[in-house]
Amino acid sequence: MSQKSRFDVVQNLSSRKLVSRILAYARPYRGRLIVGFISMLLVAVSTAATAKLMKPVINDIFISKRADLVLPITAAIITIFFTKGLFTYIESVNLAFVGNRIMTDIQNKLFGHLIFADMSFYHAVQTGDLVSRFNSDVGKLNSAVTGTLSNIGKDFFTLIFFIYVMFDEDWQLSCVVFFILPLALFPLIKIGRSMRKVSKKIQEKTADVTILITQAFQGIRLIKSYCLEKYEIEKIAQALGLMFERTLKGVKTKAASHPIMEFLGGCAVAAVIFYGGSQVISGTQTPGAFFAFITALLMSYEPLKRLTNLNANLQEQLAAAERVFALMDRKPVIVESQKARNIEVKKGTISFDHVTFSYEEGHVVLNDICLDIPSGKKVALVGPSGGGKSTLMNMILRFYDPNKGSILIDGHKLEDFTTESLRHNIALVSQEVVLFDDTIRANIAYGNPQATEAEIITAAQSAAAHEFIMGLPQGYDTYVGEQGLRLSGGQRQRISIARAFLKNAPILCMDEPTSALDSESEKVIQDALKRLMKGRTNLIIAHRLATIRDADEIIVLEDGQITAQGPHAQLLLKSKKYKELCRLQFQEAQS
Repeated sequence: MSQKSRFDVVQNLSSRKLVSRILAYARPYRGRLIVGFISMLLVAVSTAATAKLMKPVINDIFISKRADLVLPITAAIITIFFTKGLFTYIESVNLAFVGNRIMTDIQNKLFGHLIFADMSFYHAVQTGDLVSRFNSDVGKLNSAVTGTLSNIGKDFFTLIFFIYVMFDEDWQLSCVVFFILPLALFPLIKIGRSMRKVSKKIQEKTADVTILITQAFQGIRLIKSYCLEKYEIEKIAQALGLMFERTLKGVKTKAASHPIMEFLGGCAVAAVIFYGGSQVISGTQTPGAFFAFITALLMSYEPLKRLTNLNANLQEQLAAAERVFALMDRKPVIVESQKARNIEVKKGTISFDHVTFSYEEGHVVLNDICLDIPSGKKVALVGPSGGGKSTLMNMILRFYDPNKGSILIDGHKLEDFTTESLRHNIALVSQEVVLFDDTIRANIAYGNPQATEAEIITAAQSAAAHEFIMGLPQGYDTYVGEQGLRLSGGQRQRISIARAFLKNAPILCMDEPTSALDSESEKVIQDALKRLMKGRTNLIIAHRLATIRDADEIIVLEDGQITAQGPHAQLLLKSKKYKELCRLQFQEAQS
């Protein structure tokens, strides 16, 4: 089972380029980064200073028994630990601020990029995959900044100062240590590369699970009606099992560094004790210097071990970064021309001039369509499913561009309009009513966010919605629930019609607005639609032919071609397909 989206950009960016892109978002917060960086250095110095203090503690207090140094040394220890704690806090707060701001900025930019993406993009992508990338993947970028990158810096500087302490105490002993530890670099680099590959697959499986869960909750009514709860449980369990396997593989890959570091660390400590202990016994090295060295070595082992783990973590987070930047780097197919301008539609005439379109090469959906829709007229599209009706309507909104030919409104090609001005001139009422989990007022105001309360109420009255709205407990402040599930189908449709009234666009596109309604609701909504259509250019997709008998023109679309057009009475005489559609619907109505 693979739910992988078909829109990924194959980037294969290097780790350096990915880190550079992430840190580019940190530039506005460079002041806090500098504070965090300085704090990081002071924490590293304080940590290394604790090892350096072992020399006077052993030599001056325990061996020489100098009472005059007890107070200064203990005061120095307190000062060092206080300094370390203070600057750890300052570093954590500042880097957390930067990391969370970067995550917020990336999420804002990513959402802004996605919301302007083409409709073809949304037909190719799974919603759950987008949610996974928006939350899970971007969250890992936050961890990369607040956790991994900052800890790499802190542990690196701490290690540098420990190395300084060790070389300062005994450079020969230090050379023994640093002959052994670099041997770990080669396998650790390989582990990091493997971790990045594994992490990308983990993120993909996480997205698969998100997709399936989203689909299950959205389709819960269907699942229950068909008693398929167990089937869905098994499907999710299978996806979770695959995610578990990938995650476990990632854990094994990351954990492979531990035995390497433990073994080499043990070798380094054993070599130091053997060589350094011999020096102390022979009198060529003081116990204090040796203890300072061994303390620095043992304390450096932890940041060194963390650095090996952090490399694996960083590769995991960079895999998430690749997925995020793949979305952000995707270029839209439909772009505005540099000559595009805001055009006000006054008449609303629509013309299709030899328009041909296909979603996929070799599969033509619309073939050489020539059609004129006069201003203020009611034109209906009928025909079998898959004939191209919805595609033709979507192209008026410029959700897609023709492969050949052009579409004009009031004599202007769609490319001459800015996308915003084009769609401001068109209102859409669909059988699939989209309502947001907000108040009824907010959902109606989607037609015109600047509308006054009086304008919203007038639009609701025109759509025959005001009466049922006022009967709700909170009236216009009633929340409709996710996808408007707290309302009936007829109520949801009336709100969408009120939204179209409020938009007051000269062109109205209606896609089966009454197909899913009962007879009583359909009658109320048909009356509301008649009021809405007055004074506008209307294009209607209809399966219920009884609702469009009074259309000025009916277009019969079959296999992407116009096979007949004319008024209802004329088509009954000259179009076999239209006559057949009417006969079938009449029989269904009688049965």
